Amino acid sequence: MGFSTLDYIVLALYLTGVTVFGTLFRKTQHSVKDYFLGSRNTHWLVISASIVATETSSLTLIGVPAIAYGTYAHPEQGGSLTYLQVVIGYIVARVIISFLFIPAYFQGDLLTAYELLQRRFGTRAKHFAASLFVITRAFADGVRVFAASLVAAAVIGSSLPNFPDLWFWSVVIVGALTLVYTFEGGVAAVIWTDLVQLVVYVTGSLLAAWKLLEMIPGGWATVVTHAEAANKFQIWSFSWDLRLPFTFWAGLAGGTFLTMASHGTDQLLVQRLLTCRNKRDSQKALIASGFMVLFQFALFLLVGVMLYAYYQHAPLPALTTNDEIFPAFIVAHLPRGLAGLMIAAVFAAAMSTMSGSLNSLASTTVFDFYKPLVGRPIDDSRLLLIARWCTAGWGIVLILIALAARDWGSVFTTGLSIASLVYGPMLGAFLLGVLTRRANEPGVMTGIAASLGCMVLVWFFTPLAWTWYVLVGTMICVVVGYTTSLLVPGATPKSASQAG
Repeated sequence: MGFSTLDYIVLALYLTGVTVFGTLFRKTQHSVKDYFLGSRNTHWLVISASIVATETSSLTLIGVPAIAYGTYAHPEQGGSLTYLQVVIGYIVARVIISFLFIPAYFQGDLLTAYELLQRRFGTRAKHFAASLFVITRAFADGVRVFAASLVAAAVIGSSLPNFPDLWFWSVVIVGALTLVYTFEGGVAAVIWTDLVQLVVYVTGSLLAAWKLLEMIPGGWATVVTHAEAANKFQIWSFSWDLRLPFTFWAGLAGGTFLTMASHGTDQLLVQRLLTCRNKRDSQKALIASGFMVLFQFALFLLVGVMLYAYYQHAPLPALTTNDEIFPAFIVAHLPRGLAGLMIAAVFAAAMSTMSGSLNSLASTTVFDFYKPLVGRPIDDSRLLLIARWCTAGWGIVLILIALAARDWGSVFTTGLSIASLVYGPMLGAFLLGVLTRRANEPGVMTGIAASLGCMVLVWFFTPLAWTWYVLVGTMICVVVGYTTSLLVPGATPKSASQAG
């Protein structure tokens, strides 16, 4: 069917509309706190939706259907619904974070997650953790922006086959538009555009699923027949093989530790929790987001299963990787207008993640590095200007990383693997701060360094599945950090008494 003029109009209207909408929030930015935390009067349901939209990147929208669609040697590697076992861990972790980390964040007027480490251990520990965050977040989200370019290349290539470097221009356009409204509107723009983008990509996915059922001969009954024959509906696997990513044990333990790190220690999502009115609203927003995520992952996986059933009756398009299967279907088979909406949904996922990353990277740069290193009072209007230009600088960095990510392999597993390497050391440091009294700054920094080094070796030299990375990294950091703290004396800040 191809991408029509109407589809281009729908896509252009969405991109323009969301950018203009985001810039309208500039008038609410009167201070640097407004820019990074908002007015703290947003309803917790809106923030919950923002959390979901931020963690649902184009990697998810493209990669999760591809996981369910594909054929693998073991169901625990994909090709079924076994990924839902990981989502169970996502929900468990949110409950733990709500009662372990959120009270600590609301004990003081914290502006970033890493100020908790400064309060507990000292400035060097904060700088170490914040440095890991900015490096990892930039690389991981550069991959996510590149994932959206795969869709644009498939879309424009269907109607403009001779247009050169389609993926390049997609990265530049999505990156530039997201940068504009994040630069102008700050975190308020990020949260409210996230809500819009969540509605767009969920609606688009539901419409794509409806169209798939309409096009498959026999509808849902045929889907069930093909899916059961290929074991696509398998959810549970109790295998103890640590090389397989989607088992019950990897899902429960690995998914829990992964989310404890991403939602409890990563400024990208902790920043959302800090924008809530109070601790209780923050807890409600986080826990509710877990059930939203369960619904959308189930939806994306079922789309992958339906794609598998559809292509048992239709010619399979030429694919380089399974990541292209959903974009290829969108372009070739969705009705005019609906294809444009669906591509807008993919861009929505990419833009929501990138906007959150830009704002969180800028907040960490300003509050964890620039302001304390300057060592003198800074006029708030000047600090707000610096915050905007930090946002712009990180926008350029993410675009450049996205352009370099073309040959890094599967977008979904690459993005999660990069994040998982650092999440273990980070979570271990925060657990040492919140759960122990004897851990000190030399100990926690040694633990982070040892854990990070070990996880790089694990990534390159072992077959361990990525879902176990955060658990292993956390254990190494906690054991090494606590042991070193007992052996090496170090000053502990007075506020350490606030730790558990």
